[in-house]
Amino acid sequence: MNYREALQYIDGVSWLGSRPGLERVTELLEKLGNPQKKLKFVHIAGTNGKGSCAAMLASVLKAAGYRTGLFTSPYLFRFNERMQINGRPIEDEALAEIVTVIRPIADAMADHPTEFELMTAAALLWFAREKCDAVVLEVGLGGRLDATNVIDAPEAAVIMNIGLDHTAILGGTVEQIAAEKAGIVKPGSDVVLYQQSAGVEAVVRERCAECGAALHTADFSQIVPEFDSLEGQVFSYRGEPYAIPLLGAHQLKNAAVVLETVEVLRRKGWKLPQDAVEHGLYAVSWPARFELVREEPAFVVDGGHNPQCAETVAESLLRYFPAQKRVLLCGVLADKDYARLFEILNPAADEYVCVTPKSERALPAEKLAEYLKRFGKPVTACADIPAGVEAASAAAGEDGVACAVGSLYMAGEVRACFGLYE
Repeated sequence: MNYREALQYIDGVSWLGSRPGLERVTELLEKLGNPQKKLKFVHIAGTNGKGSCAAMLASVLKAAGYRTGLFTSPYLFRFNERMQINGRPIEDEALAEIVTVIRPIADAMADHPTEFELMTAAALLWFAREKCDAVVLEVGLGGRLDATNVIDAPEAAVIMNIGLDHTAILGGTVEQIAAEKAGIVKPGSDVVLYQQSAGVEAVVRERCAECGAALHTADFSQIVPEFDSLEGQVFSYRGEPYAIPLLGAHQLKNAAVVLETVEVLRRKGWKLPQDAVEHGLYAVSWPARFELVREEPAFVVDGGHNPQCAETVAESLLRYFPAQKRVLLCGVLADKDYARLFEILNPAADEYVCVTPKSERALPAEKLAEYLKRFGKPVTACADIPAGVEAASAAAGEDGVACAVGSLYMAGEVRACFGLYE
């Protein structure tokens, strides 16, 4: 099986959809020799910020000299981005070889694994073969019944900011969603929590008590911002200075969670010198999270696709571009709460350009444009994403800013318009 055939096989089971449960992935991994049992993990769940947290923590572990695996989703440009070691995506040949091993086993199962379960198994098998010292594992959906929850107790279970997303599957309140996310908490693991609502914290605290797991909550009052520009941010946390290239006040909160996780790992014996922590945060790369892909004229790419993301995008646009014309290049999935998304984004928008993300679930650009006309601002629908980038840039002009937002499914193609392919 070559690389193209491997991708076709994985994509070919997408019709199975998302079917929560651990039975299939458990059976598949058992038949593969349980590679996950040879690895140590930091497991990260949450509605928002889990990808940024995962990227920062993986960068810190790498800077400290650990061979570090990173599993995230979705990808921006190439499938291989989902699984990385020390910042390098899996090579085409290695992915093809791994899928060649997995396919006959999966096909022989009475209940065939889903697309995400195949990807999870492939990543875990690759990380074990490559003898990773640590794996930062991002949950796909929820937590309790997510395929990544097949692992034993991790070194740390991290629960990031929780909001309303995937409500049909996870529940209609943040407390219900928190209960699903807290399903990654297991006896013997320490838990690090993003500081948030009392209701969410109570749910996580109860789960920790049931499992006898120690809870550590980030203290955002200990964050002291010191410098902020389009080049990055300088801040201190619990009196120690740090710098990150990621933009937006929310990234300081994400970094605080990472730093709490670092302390948990240190107490477990992981060697994480302070200079490695500082370098890891400074060197982190996490594309399409309020990423400035062009300075003049300014163009920002953000994969924000739910109300919580919209709040951070709107805040950052007003923060970094307070007096400029702001043009939003928008594309959304039809099953998302895009009405609430644009209710939040609209105060930071002067004009809209609409495109259709590359997804079967995408809302056509023309329908989105028709919806956005209610805000009384100029709206344009474009035939494809490159045309949208050109139109948004022209509308923003030399002194304004264009910002792509609404779906990670279009972020990769937008970045490619600027020669960025990873």
